[in-house]
Amino acid sequence: MSEQSRFLDKHTPPHIITLVIVTGAGALNMNIALPSLPGIATYFGVSYSYAQLLISAYLAATAAVQLIIGPLSDRFGRRPVLLACIGIFLVASLVCIFAPNFQILLVARLVQTVIVAGLVLSRAAVRDMHEPARAASLFGYITMGMAVVPMVGPAIGGVLDEMFGWQASFLVSLLFGCLAFGLVISDMGETNKHPSANFAAQFRAYPELIRSRRFWGYALSAAFTSGSFFAFLGGAPYVSVTHLGLSPSEVGFYFALTAVGYMAGNFISGRYTERFGINSMLLSGNVISALGMVASILTFAAGSNHPLAFFGYMIFIGFGNGISLPSANAGIVSVRPHLAGSAAGLGGALMIGGGAGLSVLSGAVLSPESGAYPILYIMLISAIAGALMALYVMHVARQVALEANEPARQ
Repeated sequence: MSEQSRFLDKHTPPHIITLVIVTGAGALNMNIALPSLPGIATYFGVSYSYAQLLISAYLAATAAVQLIIGPLSDRFGRRPVLLACIGIFLVASLVCIFAPNFQILLVARLVQTVIVAGLVLSRAAVRDMHEPARAASLFGYITMGMAVVPMVGPAIGGVLDEMFGWQASFLVSLLFGCLAFGLVISDMGETNKHPSANFAAQFRAYPELIRSRRFWGYALSAAFTSGSFFAFLGGAPYVSVTHLGLSPSEVGFYFALTAVGYMAGNFISGRYTERFGINSMLLSGNVISALGMVASILTFAAGSNHPLAFFGYMIFIGFGNGISLPSANAGIVSVRPHLAGSAAGLGGALMIGGGAGLSVLSGAVLSPESGAYPILYIMLISAIAGALMALYVMHVARQVALEANEPARQ
């Protein structure tokens, strides 16, 4: 780190605790309401597929918002943009709690997507301070700590839903957002020491990023890697209730298995990325995810219908994502360091946008007769595609190395 972090000192770079909290605020808000989707549909008298827009449309809007947040932070700095976004999130959360109908709830939920600034700008801030391998290692540790939030989020949401109704989940998100806001004010010093002069100059530099094959390789690998998880988010509540007969609180506790795997993968990433390199970690995580889905499909084919036949193997998805995503994100923001915020935003948009599509698809293909197979096949294909993109990045890296040794061919 170019400057030593001191916790609760707004004149130094943010402490890792602050980065964990601001990143976790978005993760918590995305999934704490998952066990409540069937209840929300009943409360407002809408279909489950309509209520599921609270997840799929949320993901799509999150993708679009990231396209704006990244460039704004490159121009105006990480700290002011993050504070503004968290403030908007707090207002939107209040509207969600008191929404009189589903349409207002959905609109407020979409406004809540600005909390993704915590994820985007924590990545950009780490890249401001560190080189790629060290940044990937820190991403692993940050998201390992952050994984505690989504691990307990659905479990808490399920219990709160049964005790107090679906509004309680949004109240918890509001309180967590208040904590994040306070930490950014008191701890996060500015890390963007060289903001772009204006938006015109910044967007003139964009083609440099867009033309990078390595950027697209990392971004698409991140999109497919996380796509398997987002497909799980879109279809798992339906599978849980319709095919496995679970209550909201049981759904929440089974969801925690994925986060346990994710946290373990993040630990491996933080420990070994500097030794093995980001490309090897990127490939390994996707292979692990794919093997887990194959095992789940075979277990169902053998006649098992226990919840662990579905959720037990989701540990592999969490573990694989935990290994791959820190390296993918480090690659995305390291291709063009002077555009770290914009790269984080565009890469995040591709990742979340692809996830939104897979979330919608997984919800659409499930039926009372289908069982869990459609969602498992979607997750398997997504993991395989992520591995292929990792191989592509490795191929481009070899080409670049050969060209560096043969200047006459450049």
